[in-house]
Amino acid sequence: MTVRKRVRAHGRVQGVFFRDSVRRAAEAAGVAGWAANRPDGSVEAVFEGQEEAVERLVELCRAGPGHAVVSQLDVADEAPEGLSGFDVG
Repeated sequence: MTVRKRVRAHGRVQGVFFRDSVRRAAEAAGVAGWAANRPDGSVEAVFEGQEEAVERLVELCRAGPGHAVVSQLDVADEAPEGLSGFDVG
């Protein structure tokens, strides 16, 4: 079953390879979506794929990949849109 989650990571998440780490993990897991820096210093990402793989990516974001320090992670369920590939903006 395909699920979609939108996450927003707050803390020290820009300039620490957060988006690239998420992209590599998503591609390895076969999860589609995107990740982008936001003006407020957060990183927003959308993941679409198999539920277990998407949950692993959410947990990766919660833990803070690499040198990131995540102080808060907002997570929302959304209806899948049929995305393919993973973009970093």
